Amino acid sequence: MKYLRIIAVICSLAALAPAAEIKIGVVDLSKAFAEYYKTKGAQSQLKENADKAKEQLADRFATLKKLADDIEKIKKEAQDPVLSESIRAKKRAEFESKAQEIRSLERDINEFRQLREQQLQTEGMQQRKGLYEEILKVVNDKAKADQYDLVFDKSGMGAMGLPFLIHAKEGTTQDFTAEVIVELNKDAPAGGAAPAPAAEEKPTPAPTKSSTKKK
Repeated sequence: MKYLRIIAVICSLAALAPAAEIKIGVVDLSKAFAEYYKTKGAQSQLKENADKAKEQLADRFATLKKLADDIEKIKKEAQDPVLSESIRAKKRAEFESKAQEIRSLERDINEFRQLREQQLQTEGMQQRKGLYEEILKVVNDKAKADQYDLVFDKSGMGAMGLPFLIHAKEGTTQDFTAEVIVELNKDAPAGGAAPAPAAEEKPTPAPTKSSTKKK
């Protein structure tokens, strides 16, 4: 349905302005996202948070291992016939206390792992959403400034996992991805910006018999 609506929009534009050329632009949003300097910072922060969660989880597992070693030692002592019955009874009580502590820690580990996984997933999604919103604003501003009628994401996937933009006749579209990336990185801190990509050569729109360029 989404693709049918897009086709309908193109047909409507052609019908409304038969004497005017429809200006179509394409942008590689995946490339723009990858080369946006803020993306690298966000990914670094997310990795730092993930590493911190791993360290916290490792600390809990280390505590669990120590408890397991302690309880095994107590278990042997509780079964040692050399010790008096009163001491063995005390060791059995200690064993039960440690066993309960282990069960509690195991629950804590499982809950902590699930919570942190959810938090990291949510954080990653929010980061991507925020970055894409910033990228789309630059794309939209560029599209309005250069008077594009339609702009397509050439990295987008359509039905059956196939690229949405399968073919575009040379001269009918203009790829302004490089310009978007330059605009995104213009305020990057010194030393932290991704190198600006070389400006992509824009093809000259091919004249058609039934269309003339907008003035």
